[in-house]
Amino acid sequence: MKRYGNLMKWSLLIILPAAILYAVSAGPQSQSGWNCSPVYPEGCTSILVGKDASVDGSVMTTHTADCGICDFTFHFVPASDHEEGAERKIYHISQIKTWPPETGGKWVKAREEGDTGKTIPQVPHTYSYIHGVFGYMNEHQLAMGESTIGCRRKMRNPTPAATFDITTLTLIAMERCKTAREAIKLMGSLAEKHGYGFHDSGEMLAVADAEEAWIFEIMPVGPLWTPESGKPGAVWCAQRVPDDHVSVCPNESRIGEIDMDDEEYFLASPNAVSYAVENGFYDPESGEPFNWKKAYSPSEGSAANTQGRRGRLWRFFDMAAPSQNFSADTPNMDFPFSVKPDKKVSLSDVMAMTRDKYQGTRFDPADGLTGGPFQNPNLFWGFKHGEDRYNAPRCISVPNVEYTTITVCRDWLPAPIAGMVWLAFGAQDTSCYMPLFAGMTRIPESFSIGDHWVFDRDSARWAFDYVDYHVQPVYDHAIKEVQAAQKRWEQGAMDKLPAIEETAADIYADDPARAREFLTDYAVNFAENVIKAWWNLGDSLLVKYNHFRVYDAEKRKAGRLDYPDYWKEALVEREGLEPSGAGR
Repeated sequence: MKRYGNLMKWSLLIILPAAILYAVSAGPQSQSGWNCSPVYPEGCTSILVGKDASVDGSVMTTHTADCGICDFTFHFVPASDHEEGAERKIYHISQIKTWPPETGGKWVKAREEGDTGKTIPQVPHTYSYIHGVFGYMNEHQLAMGESTIGCRRKMRNPTPAATFDITTLTLIAMERCKTAREAIKLMGSLAEKHGYGFHDSGEMLAVADAEEAWIFEIMPVGPLWTPESGKPGAVWCAQRVPDDHVSVCPNESRIGEIDMDDEEYFLASPNAVSYAVENGFYDPESGEPFNWKKAYSPSEGSAANTQGRRGRLWRFFDMAAPSQNFSADTPNMDFPFSVKPDKKVSLSDVMAMTRDKYQGTRFDPADGLTGGPFQNPNLFWGFKHGEDRYNAPRCISVPNVEYTTITVCRDWLPAPIAGMVWLAFGAQDTSCYMPLFAGMTRIPESFSIGDHWVFDRDSARWAFDYVDYHVQPVYDHAIKEVQAAQKRWEQGAMDKLPAIEETAADIYADDPARAREFLTDYAVNFAENVIKAWWNLGDSLLVKYNHFRVYDAEKRKAGRLDYPDYWKEALVEREGLEPSGAGR
Protein backbone atom coordinates (compact mmCIF):
# COMPACT_ATOMS: atom_id res chain seq x y z
CA MET A 1 0.00 0.00 0.00
CA LYS A 2 2.86 2.38 0.77
CA ARG A 3 4.24 1.93 -2.73
CA TYR A 4 0.92 2.82 -4.33
CA GLY A 5 0.47 5.71 -1.95
CA ASN A 6 3.81 7.11 -3.07
CA LEU A 7 2.88 6.54 -6.67
CA MET A 8 -0.29 8.54 -6.10
CA LYS A 9 1.84 11.44 -4.82
CA TRP A 10 3.83 11.32 -8.03
CA SER A 11 0.61 11.31 -10.02
CA LEU A 12 -0.55 14.44 -8.24
CA LEU A 13 2.53 16.23 -9.50
CA ILE A 14 1.51 15.29 -13.02
CA ILE A 15 -2.15 16.28 -12.88
CA LEU A 16 -2.20 19.09 -10.33
CA PRO A 17 -4.51 21.71 -11.84
CA ALA A 18 -2.87 24.81 -13.22
CA ALA A 19 -5.09 26.99 -11.07
CA ILE A 20 -3.52 25.56 -7.90
CA LEU A 21 -0.04 25.92 -9.33
CA TYR A 22 -0.69 29.54 -10.08
CA ALA A 23 -2.10 30.23 -6.64
CA VAL A 24 1.09 28.91 -5.12
CA SER A 25 3.34 30.69 -7.57
CA ALA A 26 1.73 34.08 -7.09
CA GLY A 27 2.69 34.12 -3.42
CA PRO A 28 2.05 36.99 -1.05
CA GLN A 29 2.24 40.44 -2.61
CA SER A 30 3.36 43.60 -0.89
CA GLN A 31 0.77 46.34 -0.59
CA SER A 32 3.47 48.95 -1.24
CA GLY A 33 4.33 47.75 -4.72
CA TRP A 34 4.23 44.57 -6.76
CA ASN A 35 7.00 43.47 -4.39
CA CYS A 36 9.26 46.07 -2.86
CA SER A 37 12.05 43.83 -1.61
CA PRO A 38 15.40 45.15 -2.86
CA VAL A 39 16.82 41.63 -2.53
CA TYR A 40 14.51 39.31 -4.50
CA PRO A 41 11.66 41.40 -5.91
CA GLU A 42 9.31 39.30 -8.03
CA GLY A 43 7.67 42.13 -9.98
CA CYS A 44 8.12 42.99 -13.62
CA THR A 45 10.65 42.97 -16.42
CA SER A 46 11.11 45.95 -18.74
CA ILE A 47 13.19 45.84 -21.92
CA LEU A 48 14.33 48.93 -23.83
CA VAL A 49 15.54 49.11 -27.44
CA GLY A 50 17.13 52.24 -28.93
CA LYS A 51 16.16 53.35 -32.43
CA ASP A 52 19.52 52.41 -33.98
CA ALA A 53 19.44 49.02 -32.23
CA SER A 54 16.17 48.00 -33.86
CA VAL A 55 15.72 46.53 -37.32
CA ASP A 56 13.39 49.25 -38.56
CA GLY A 57 14.53 52.27 -36.53
CA SER A 58 11.74 52.07 -33.97
CA VAL A 59 12.17 52.66 -30.24
CA MET A 60 10.69 49.87 -28.13
CA THR A 61 9.92 49.21 -24.47
CA THR A 62 8.22 46.31 -22.71
CA HIS A 63 6.43 45.65 -19.46
CA THR A 64 5.66 42.17 -18.16
CA ALA A 65 3.10 43.06 -15.48
CA ASP A 66 3.91 40.17 -13.14
CA CYS A 67 1.55 39.93 -10.18
CA GLY A 68 -1.09 37.20 -10.21
CA ILE A 69 -3.78 39.04 -8.23
CA CYS A 70 -3.80 42.52 -9.77
CA ASP A 71 -6.25 44.24 -12.06
CA PHE A 72 -5.66 43.20 -15.67
CA THR A 73 -8.16 45.44 -17.44
CA PHE A 74 -7.22 48.00 -20.09
CA HIS A 75 -8.88 51.35 -20.73
CA PHE A 76 -8.90 54.22 -23.19
CA VAL A 77 -9.05 57.82 -21.94
CA PRO A 78 -10.09 60.37 -24.59
CA ALA A 79 -8.51 63.78 -25.05
CA SER A 80 -10.27 66.56 -23.24
CA ASP A 81 -10.43 70.35 -22.96
CA HIS A 82 -10.61 72.02 -19.55
CA GLU A 83 -11.86 75.38 -18.39
CA GLU A 84 -9.46 78.04 -17.21
CA GLY A 85 -8.78 77.68 -13.51
CA ALA A 86 -9.78 74.00 -13.39
CA GLU A 87 -8.02 71.69 -10.93
CA ARG A 88 -6.86 68.12 -11.44
CA LYS A 89 -7.61 65.80 -8.51
CA ILE A 90 -4.81 63.52 -7.31
CA TYR A 91 -5.57 59.94 -6.31
CA HIS A 92 -3.55 57.31 -4.51
CA ILE A 93 -3.82 54.29 -6.80
CA SER A 94 -2.42 50.99 -5.55
CA GLN A 95 -0.78 48.72 -8.09
CA ILE A 96 -2.10 45.71 -6.21
CA LYS A 97 -5.51 46.33 -4.70
CA THR A 98 -8.62 45.29 -6.59
CA TRP A 99 -12.36 45.27 -5.92
CA PRO A 100 -15.12 42.89 -7.13
CA PRO A 101 -16.58 43.75 -10.55
CA GLU A 102 -20.02 44.42 -9.08
CA THR A 103 -18.59 47.37 -7.11
CA GLY A 104 -17.44 49.04 -10.31
CA GLY A 105 -13.94 47.57 -10.17
CA LYS A 106 -10.54 49.13 -9.62
CA TRP A 107 -10.85 52.28 -11.67
CA VAL A 108 -14.09 53.33 -9.99
CA LYS A 109 -13.24 52.33 -6.43
CA ALA A 110 -9.64 53.60 -6.53
CA ARG A 111 -10.93 57.08 -7.21
CA GLU A 112 -13.56 56.81 -4.50
CA GLU A 113 -11.22 55.48 -1.83
CA GLY A 114 -7.95 56.98 -3.02
CA ASP A 115 -8.89 60.65 -3.17
CA THR A 116 -6.00 62.48 -1.50
CA GLY A 117 -8.00 65.68 -1.14
CA LYS A 118 -5.22 67.43 -3.08
CA THR A 119 -5.22 68.96 -6.52
CA ILE A 120 -2.85 70.52 -9.00
CA PRO A 121 -3.76 73.10 -11.67
CA GLN A 122 -5.31 71.48 -14.72
CA VAL A 123 -3.89 72.17 -18.17
CA PRO A 124 -6.13 73.52 -20.95
CA HIS A 125 -5.96 70.29 -22.96
CA THR A 126 -5.14 66.70 -22.01
CA TYR A 127 -4.17 63.99 -24.51
CA SER A 128 -5.84 60.67 -25.15
CA TYR A 129 -4.04 57.56 -23.92
CA ILE A 130 -4.26 53.83 -23.24
CA HIS A 131 -3.65 52.51 -19.74
CA GLY A 132 -3.66 49.37 -17.66
CA VAL A 133 -2.18 49.52 -14.16
CA PHE A 134 0.02 52.29 -15.63
CA GLY A 135 -0.19 54.65 -18.57
CA TYR A 136 1.36 52.94 -21.61
CA MET A 137 0.98 55.22 -24.63
CA ASN A 138 -0.68 58.48 -25.56
CA GLU A 139 -1.68 59.92 -28.91
CA HIS A 140 1.76 61.53 -29.34
CA GLN A 141 3.40 58.09 -28.84
CA LEU A 142 4.88 58.86 -25.46
CA ALA A 143 5.40 55.31 -24.15
CA MET A 144 6.20 53.64 -20.84
CA GLY A 145 6.96 50.33 -19.15
CA GLU A 146 7.53 49.63 -15.44
CA SER A 147 9.57 47.55 -12.98
CA THR A 148 9.66 47.77 -9.19
CA ILE A 149 13.25 48.12 -7.95
CA GLY A 150 12.91 48.78 -4.22
CA CYS A 151 15.05 51.08 -2.08
CA ARG A 152 16.60 51.24 1.36
CA ARG A 153 13.97 50.69 4.02
CA LYS A 154 14.50 54.03 5.74
CA MET A 155 13.65 55.82 2.47
CA ARG A 156 10.08 54.55 2.26
CA ASN A 157 7.28 57.04 2.84
CA PRO A 158 3.83 55.45 3.29
CA THR A 159 2.40 58.63 4.85
CA PRO A 160 -0.29 60.87 3.28
CA ALA A 161 2.38 63.55 2.87
CA ALA A 162 3.49 61.56 -0.18
CA THR A 163 0.85 62.77 -2.62
CA PHE A 164 2.03 60.87 -5.66
CA ASP A 165 2.53 57.18 -6.35
CA ILE A 166 3.97 55.75 -9.55
CA THR A 167 0.64 54.93 -11.22
CA THR A 168 -0.68 58.47 -10.88
CA LEU A 169 2.58 59.94 -12.13
CA THR A 170 2.36 57.87 -15.32
CA LEU A 171 -1.26 58.86 -15.96
CA ILE A 172 -0.53 62.58 -15.57
CA ALA A 173 2.48 62.29 -17.86
CA MET A 174 0.27 60.62 -20.47
CA GLU A 175 -2.23 63.45 -20.17
CA ARG A 176 0.29 66.27 -20.53
CA CYS A 177 3.52 65.24 -22.30
CA LYS A 178 4.63 64.58 -25.86
CA THR A 179 8.21 63.43 -25.30
CA ALA A 180 10.16 61.23 -22.92
CA ARG A 181 12.20 64.16 -21.60
CA GLU A 182 9.05 66.17 -20.91
CA ALA A 183 7.52 63.23 -19.05
CA ILE A 184 10.60 62.60 -16.93
CA LYS A 185 10.91 66.25 -15.94
CA LEU A 186 7.19 66.55 -15.18
CA MET A 187 7.02 63.38 -13.07
CA GLY A 188 10.20 64.33 -11.25
CA SER A 189 9.07 67.88 -10.50
CA LEU A 190 5.64 66.78 -9.26
CA ALA A 191 7.22 64.19 -6.96
CA GLU A 192 9.74 66.71 -5.64
CA LYS A 193 7.08 69.32 -4.87
CA HIS A 194 4.26 67.13 -3.59
CA GLY A 195 6.06 64.02 -2.31
CA TYR A 196 6.34 60.50 -3.68
CA GLY A 197 5.66 57.10 -2.14
CA PHE A 198 2.51 56.13 -0.22
CA HIS A 199 1.72 52.83 -2.02
CA ASP A 200 5.12 52.61 -3.70
CA SER A 201 8.79 52.17 -2.94
CA GLY A 202 11.58 52.47 -5.49
CA GLU A 203 10.24 52.27 -9.04
CA MET A 204 11.68 52.24 -12.52
CA LEU A 205 9.92 53.44 -15.65
CA ALA A 206 11.08 52.83 -19.20
CA VAL A 207 10.12 56.15 -20.80
CA ALA A 208 10.32 56.46 -24.57
CA ASP A 209 9.30 58.41 -27.63
CA ALA A 210 10.19 58.10 -31.32
CA GLU A 211 13.73 59.37 -30.68
CA GLU A 212 14.86 58.27 -27.23
CA ALA A 213 14.51 55.61 -24.55
CA TRP A 214 15.26 56.36 -20.90
CA ILE A 215 15.45 54.47 -17.65
CA PHE A 216 13.81 56.67 -15.01
CA GLU A 217 14.21 55.62 -11.37
CA ILE A 218 12.43 57.32 -8.48
CA MET A 219 12.40 56.69 -4.73
CA PRO A 220 10.80 58.21 -1.62
CA VAL A 221 12.84 60.23 0.87
CA GLY A 222 11.54 58.82 4.15
CA PRO A 223 8.40 59.11 6.30
CA LEU A 224 9.44 62.39 7.99
CA TRP A 225 9.29 64.42 4.79
CA THR A 226 6.68 67.20 4.59
CA PRO A 227 6.08 69.85 1.93
CA GLU A 228 6.92 72.48 4.55
CA SER A 229 10.47 71.13 4.83
CA GLY A 230 11.43 72.94 1.66
CA LYS A 231 13.30 69.82 0.52
CA PRO A 232 12.47 67.59 -2.48
CA GLY A 233 9.85 64.97 -1.65
CA ALA A 234 11.55 62.38 -3.88
CA VAL A 235 14.97 61.50 -5.20
CA TRP A 236 15.16 60.50 -8.85
CA CYS A 237 17.55 59.97 -11.73
CA ALA A 238 17.14 59.12 -15.41
CA GLN A 239 19.70 57.75 -17.84
CA ARG A 240 19.23 57.59 -21.60
CA VAL A 241 19.86 54.33 -23.41
CA PRO A 242 22.31 54.99 -26.27
CA ASP A 243 20.47 54.84 -29.59
CA ASP A 244 22.40 51.77 -30.75
CA HIS A 245 22.00 49.92 -27.43
CA VAL A 246 19.45 47.79 -25.63
CA SER A 247 18.86 47.59 -21.88
CA VAL A 248 16.67 45.85 -19.33
CA CYS A 249 15.33 46.33 -15.82
CA PRO A 250 14.48 43.07 -13.98
CA ASN A 251 13.41 44.58 -10.63
CA GLU A 252 16.88 45.93 -9.94
CA SER A 253 18.20 49.48 -10.01
CA ARG A 254 20.13 49.86 -13.25
CA ILE A 255 21.71 53.33 -13.05
CA GLY A 256 25.30 53.36 -11.81
CA GLU A 257 27.73 56.25 -12.01
CA ILE A 258 26.09 59.46 -13.21
CA ASP A 259 27.39 62.58 -14.95
CA MET A 260 25.08 65.50 -14.20
CA ASP A 261 26.97 67.72 -16.64
CA ASP A 262 25.90 65.48 -19.51
CA GLU A 263 22.23 66.43 -19.99
CA GLU A 264 22.06 64.46 -23.22
CA TYR A 265 22.22 61.27 -21.18
CA PHE A 266 21.38 62.16 -17.57
CA LEU A 267 18.58 63.98 -15.77
CA ALA A 268 18.13 64.00 -11.99
CA SER A 269 16.62 65.70 -8.97
CA PRO A 270 18.78 68.33 -7.24
CA ASN A 271 19.23 66.00 -4.24
CA ALA A 272 20.36 62.98 -6.30
CA VAL A 273 23.75 62.92 -4.55
CA SER A 274 23.23 65.11 -1.49
CA TYR A 275 20.42 62.93 -0.10
CA ALA A 276 22.77 59.93 -0.14
CA VAL A 277 25.47 61.92 1.65
CA GLU A 278 23.06 63.24 4.29
CA ASN A 279 21.80 59.73 5.06
CA GLY A 280 25.14 57.97 5.09
CA PHE A 281 24.56 56.06 1.86
CA TYR A 282 27.61 57.65 0.21
CA ASP A 283 30.83 59.13 1.58
CA PRO A 284 32.33 61.71 -0.78
CA GLU A 285 35.63 61.36 1.10
CA SER A 286 35.87 57.69 0.17
CA GLY A 287 37.56 58.43 -3.11
CA GLU A 288 34.91 56.35 -4.89
CA PRO A 289 32.68 57.97 -7.50
CA PHE A 290 29.00 58.26 -6.62
CA ASN A 291 27.02 55.25 -7.80
CA TRP A 292 23.24 55.62 -7.83
CA LYS A 293 22.26 51.96 -7.45
CA LYS A 294 24.90 51.26 -4.82
CA ALA A 295 23.71 54.23 -2.79
CA TYR A 296 19.96 53.72 -2.94
CA SER A 297 19.17 50.14 -3.91
CA PRO A 298 22.19 47.87 -3.44
CA SER A 299 21.47 44.25 -4.30
CA GLU A 300 24.03 41.47 -4.19
CA GLY A 301 23.93 38.21 -6.08
CA SER A 302 24.28 36.72 -9.53
CA ALA A 303 22.42 34.30 -11.76
CA ALA A 304 24.71 31.48 -10.69
CA ASN A 305 24.73 31.91 -6.91
CA THR A 306 20.93 32.28 -6.77
CA GLN A 307 20.24 29.24 -9.00
CA GLY A 308 18.75 31.56 -11.61
CA ARG A 309 16.53 33.39 -9.16
CA ARG A 310 18.28 36.57 -10.17
CA GLY A 311 19.19 35.48 -13.66
CA ARG A 312 17.06 37.72 -15.84
CA LEU A 313 19.76 40.39 -16.16
CA TRP A 314 22.37 37.89 -17.29
CA ARG A 315 19.88 36.11 -19.54
CA PHE A 316 18.87 39.29 -21.36
CA PHE A 317 22.43 40.41 -22.03
CA ASP A 318 23.37 36.89 -23.11
CA MET A 319 20.47 36.81 -25.58
CA ALA A 320 21.16 40.31 -26.91
CA ALA A 321 24.95 40.07 -27.18
CA PRO A 322 26.10 36.44 -26.97
CA SER A 323 29.45 37.35 -28.53
CA GLN A 324 30.41 39.15 -25.32
CA ASN A 325 30.19 35.89 -23.35
CA PHE A 326 28.57 37.38 -20.28
CA SER A 327 29.02 34.99 -17.38
CA ALA A 328 26.21 33.81 -15.12
CA ASP A 329 28.72 34.25 -12.28
CA THR A 330 28.98 38.00 -12.89
CA PRO A 331 27.43 39.91 -9.97
CA ASN A 332 24.33 41.68 -11.19
CA MET A 333 25.61 45.00 -9.88
CA ASP A 334 28.57 44.67 -12.27
CA PHE A 335 26.60 44.32 -15.49
CA PRO A 336 26.69 47.33 -17.82
CA PHE A 337 23.78 49.74 -18.02
CA SER A 338 23.20 48.80 -21.64
CA VAL A 339 24.84 46.89 -24.46
CA LYS A 340 25.06 47.05 -28.25
CA PRO A 341 23.27 43.93 -29.53
CA ASP A 342 25.10 41.53 -31.83
CA LYS A 343 22.37 42.07 -34.42
CA LYS A 344 19.61 44.61 -34.67
CA VAL A 345 16.48 43.64 -32.79
CA SER A 346 13.08 43.12 -34.42
CA LEU A 347 9.63 43.22 -32.90
CA SER A 348 9.52 39.43 -33.20
CA ASP A 349 12.80 39.23 -31.29
CA VAL A 350 11.34 41.31 -28.46
CA MET A 351 8.24 39.12 -28.36
CA ALA A 352 10.50 36.07 -28.05
CA MET A 353 12.47 37.73 -25.24
CA THR A 354 9.31 38.35 -23.26
CA ARG A 355 8.50 34.65 -23.63
CA ASP A 356 11.92 33.44 -22.54
CA LYS A 357 12.12 30.67 -19.94
CA TYR A 358 15.88 30.00 -20.01
CA GLN A 359 15.41 27.48 -22.81
CA GLY A 360 18.63 25.58 -23.45
CA THR A 361 20.52 27.02 -20.48
CA ARG A 362 21.59 25.52 -17.17
CA PHE A 363 18.59 27.22 -15.53
CA ASP A 364 15.93 25.75 -17.84
CA PRO A 365 13.03 24.85 -15.47
CA ALA A 366 11.51 22.43 -17.99
CA ASP A 367 14.59 20.24 -18.05
CA GLY A 368 14.40 16.94 -16.16
CA LEU A 369 12.17 16.19 -13.19
CA THR A 370 11.53 19.86 -12.40
CA GLY A 371 9.51 20.09 -15.60
CA GLY A 372 7.47 16.97 -14.89
CA PRO A 373 6.74 14.28 -17.47
CA PHE A 374 5.59 16.84 -20.04
CA GLN A 375 8.46 19.34 -19.74
CA ASN A 376 6.39 22.14 -18.23
CA PRO A 377 8.56 25.21 -17.45
CA ASN A 378 5.81 26.58 -15.20
CA LEU A 379 5.69 23.58 -12.86
CA PHE A 380 8.68 24.17 -10.60
CA TRP A 381 8.54 27.21 -8.31
CA GLY A 382 11.04 26.18 -5.66
CA PHE A 383 10.33 24.79 -2.21
CA LYS A 384 11.56 24.43 1.33
CA HIS A 385 12.70 20.96 2.41
CA GLY A 386 13.65 20.61 6.06
CA GLU A 387 15.63 23.71 6.92
CA ASP A 388 16.81 24.28 3.36
CA ARG A 389 15.30 26.42 0.63
CA TYR A 390 15.62 25.37 -3.02
CA ASN A 391 15.20 28.19 -5.50
CA ALA A 392 13.51 27.88 -8.83
CA PRO A 393 14.89 30.04 -11.64
CA ARG A 394 12.97 33.28 -12.13
CA CYS A 395 12.35 33.60 -15.86
CA ILE A 396 11.43 36.70 -17.84
CA SER A 397 8.20 34.88 -18.67
CA VAL A 398 6.24 33.71 -15.63
CA PRO A 399 2.67 32.40 -15.44
CA ASN A 400 1.51 34.97 -12.87
CA VAL A 401 1.59 37.84 -15.35
CA GLU A 402 -1.42 40.08 -15.85
CA TYR A 403 -0.45 41.18 -19.34
CA THR A 404 2.61 42.19 -21.34
CA THR A 405 3.00 45.35 -23.36
CA ILE A 406 5.47 46.07 -26.13
CA THR A 407 5.42 49.74 -27.10
CA VAL A 408 6.73 50.77 -30.52
CA CYS A 409 7.50 54.41 -31.37
CA ARG A 410 8.53 55.52 -34.87
CA ASP A 411 9.51 58.85 -36.43
CA TRP A 412 8.57 58.34 -40.09
CA LEU A 413 4.78 58.34 -39.71
CA PRO A 414 2.30 60.65 -37.98
CA ALA A 415 2.25 59.84 -34.27
CA PRO A 416 -1.32 58.44 -34.17
CA ILE A 417 -0.28 55.86 -36.78
CA ALA A 418 3.34 55.34 -35.76
CA GLY A 419 2.81 54.65 -32.05
CA MET A 420 1.74 51.12 -31.18
CA VAL A 421 1.12 48.99 -28.11
CA TRP A 422 1.27 45.26 -28.74
CA LEU A 423 -0.74 43.77 -25.89
CA ALA A 424 -0.84 40.15 -24.70
CA PHE A 425 -3.15 39.20 -21.85
CA GLY A 426 -2.00 36.55 -19.37
CA ALA A 427 1.01 34.27 -19.71
CA GLN A 428 3.17 35.20 -22.69
CA ASP A 429 3.86 31.61 -23.72
CA THR A 430 0.16 30.86 -24.24
CA SER A 431 -1.17 34.31 -25.15
CA CYS A 432 -1.16 36.34 -28.36
CA TYR A 433 0.08 39.88 -29.02
CA MET A 434 -2.58 42.18 -30.46
CA PRO A 435 -1.75 45.55 -32.06
CA LEU A 436 -3.20 48.82 -30.76
CA PHE A 437 -2.47 52.26 -32.21
CA ALA A 438 -1.66 55.53 -30.46
CA GLY A 439 -4.41 57.27 -32.39
CA MET A 440 -7.23 54.85 -31.56
CA THR A 441 -10.46 56.32 -30.28
CA ARG A 442 -11.61 53.24 -28.38
CA ILE A 443 -10.45 49.74 -27.50
CA PRO A 444 -12.46 46.49 -27.38
CA GLU A 445 -15.00 46.49 -24.56
CA SER A 446 -13.79 43.04 -23.50
CA PHE A 447 -10.40 44.58 -22.56
CA SER A 448 -11.99 46.57 -19.74
CA ILE A 449 -13.89 43.65 -18.21
CA GLY A 450 -12.69 40.93 -15.89
CA ASP A 451 -11.52 39.78 -12.49
CA HIS A 452 -9.29 36.94 -11.28
CA TRP A 453 -11.98 35.51 -9.03
CA VAL A 454 -14.92 35.41 -11.48
CA PHE A 455 -14.82 33.45 -14.75
CA ASP A 456 -16.23 35.67 -17.47
CA ARG A 457 -16.60 34.81 -21.14
CA ASP A 458 -17.12 38.50 -21.92
CA SER A 459 -13.59 39.24 -20.68
CA ALA A 460 -10.73 39.14 -23.19
CA ARG A 461 -8.27 38.04 -20.52
CA TRP A 462 -10.25 34.93 -19.67
CA ALA A 463 -9.98 33.64 -23.25
CA PHE A 464 -6.20 33.47 -22.83
CA ASP A 465 -6.38 32.01 -19.33
CA TYR A 466 -8.75 29.39 -20.72
CA VAL A 467 -6.15 28.27 -23.24
CA ASP A 468 -3.36 28.50 -20.69
CA TYR A 469 -5.21 26.23 -18.24
CA HIS A 470 -5.59 23.53 -20.85
CA VAL A 471 -1.95 23.71 -21.91
CA GLN A 472 -0.41 23.13 -18.47
CA PRO A 473 -1.15 19.38 -17.91
CA VAL A 474 0.46 18.23 -21.17
CA TYR A 475 2.61 21.26 -21.85
CA ASP A 476 5.14 19.99 -24.39
CA HIS A 477 2.34 18.65 -26.61
CA ALA A 478 -0.22 21.43 -26.29
CA ILE A 479 2.22 24.34 -26.51
CA LYS A 480 3.02 23.45 -30.12
CA GLU A 481 -0.56 24.13 -31.10
CA VAL A 482 -0.52 27.45 -29.28
CA GLN A 483 2.72 28.43 -30.99
CA ALA A 484 1.19 27.66 -34.37
CA ALA A 485 -1.74 29.94 -33.54
CA GLN A 486 0.61 32.66 -32.30
CA LYS A 487 2.58 32.51 -35.55
CA ARG A 488 -0.58 32.72 -37.61
CA TRP A 489 -2.02 35.75 -35.84
CA GLU A 490 1.07 37.67 -34.77
CA GLN A 491 3.04 37.21 -37.96
CA GLY A 492 -0.13 37.81 -39.94
CA ALA A 493 -0.60 41.16 -38.21
CA MET A 494 3.04 42.16 -38.75
CA ASP A 495 2.92 41.15 -42.43
CA LYS A 496 -0.22 43.22 -42.99
CA LEU A 497 0.97 46.22 -41.02
CA PRO A 498 2.76 48.10 -43.87
CA ALA A 499 -0.41 48.08 -45.96
CA ILE A 500 -2.53 49.22 -43.00
CA GLU A 501 -0.11 52.05 -42.25
CA GLU A 502 0.09 53.15 -45.86
CA THR A 503 -3.69 53.30 -46.12
CA ALA A 504 -3.97 55.13 -42.81
CA ALA A 505 -1.30 57.64 -43.86
CA ASP A 506 -3.12 58.38 -47.11
CA ILE A 507 -6.37 58.95 -45.24
CA TYR A 508 -4.60 60.99 -42.54
CA ALA A 509 -3.26 63.46 -45.11
CA ASP A 510 -6.84 64.51 -45.90
CA ASP A 511 -8.75 63.64 -42.74
CA PRO A 512 -6.85 62.75 -39.52
CA ALA A 513 -10.06 61.91 -37.66
CA ARG A 514 -11.11 59.41 -40.32
CA ALA A 515 -7.65 57.83 -40.25
CA ARG A 516 -8.00 57.30 -36.50
CA GLU A 517 -11.33 55.58 -37.02
CA PHE A 518 -9.81 53.38 -39.73
CA LEU A 519 -7.04 52.28 -37.35
CA THR A 520 -9.52 51.80 -34.53
CA ASP A 521 -11.81 49.63 -36.60
CA TYR A 522 -8.90 47.50 -37.79
CA ALA A 523 -7.36 46.98 -34.34
CA VAL A 524 -10.67 46.28 -32.60
CA ASN A 525 -11.71 43.80 -35.29
CA PHE A 526 -8.32 42.06 -35.16
CA ALA A 527 -8.46 41.76 -31.37
CA GLU A 528 -11.98 40.40 -31.41
CA ASN A 529 -10.99 37.77 -33.98
CA VAL A 530 -7.97 36.73 -31.89
CA ILE A 531 -10.11 36.44 -28.75
CA LYS A 532 -12.62 34.28 -30.60
CA ALA A 533 -9.79 32.13 -31.96
CA TRP A 534 -8.39 31.63 -28.45
CA TRP A 535 -11.73 30.54 -27.03
CA ASN A 536 -11.93 28.00 -29.85
CA LEU A 537 -8.33 26.93 -29.24
CA GLY A 538 -9.11 26.30 -25.58
CA ASP A 539 -12.07 24.14 -26.53
CA SER A 540 -9.99 22.12 -28.98
CA LEU A 541 -7.20 21.55 -26.43
CA LEU A 542 -9.74 20.36 -23.86
CA VAL A 543 -11.14 17.82 -26.30
CA LYS A 544 -7.83 16.69 -27.79
CA TYR A 545 -5.97 16.11 -24.51
CA ASN A 546 -8.86 15.06 -22.32
CA HIS A 547 -8.00 12.36 -19.73
CA PHE A 548 -4.30 12.58 -20.64
CA ARG A 549 -5.07 11.01 -23.98
CA VAL A 550 -4.87 12.27 -27.55
CA TYR A 551 -8.26 12.32 -29.25
CA ASP A 552 -7.90 12.43 -33.05
CA ALA A 553 -11.19 13.87 -34.30
CA GLU A 554 -10.53 13.06 -37.95
CA LYS A 555 -9.70 9.39 -37.35
CA ARG A 556 -12.04 9.13 -34.38
CA LYS A 557 -9.32 7.36 -32.44
CA ALA A 558 -7.65 7.99 -29.08
CA GLY A 559 -4.40 6.93 -27.49
CA ARG A 560 -2.55 7.60 -24.26
CA LEU A 561 0.33 10.04 -24.02
CA ASP A 562 3.58 8.29 -23.26
CA TYR A 563 6.00 9.38 -20.54
CA PRO A 564 9.62 10.22 -21.44
CA ASP A 565 12.27 7.70 -20.42
CA TYR A 566 13.77 9.85 -17.67
CA TRP A 567 10.38 10.04 -15.98
CA LYS A 568 9.85 6.29 -16.21
CA GLU A 569 13.32 5.67 -14.79
CA ALA A 570 12.66 8.07 -11.91
CA LEU A 571 9.40 6.29 -11.07
CA VAL A 572 11.04 2.87 -11.17
CA GLU A 573 13.89 4.00 -8.93
CA ARG A 574 11.84 6.09 -6.51
CA GLU A 575 8.93 3.69 -6.11
CA GLY A 576 10.78 0.40 -6.46
CA LEU A 577 8.47 -0.68 -9.25
CA GLU A 578 8.91 -4.19 -10.59
CA PRO A 579 8.37 -5.20 -14.21
CA SER A 580 5.22 -7.16 -14.88
CA GLY A 581 6.61 -8.97 -17.89
CA ALA A 582 7.27 -8.06 -21.51
CA GLY A 583 4.31 -6.60 -23.32
CA ARG A 584 1.96 -6.92 -20.37
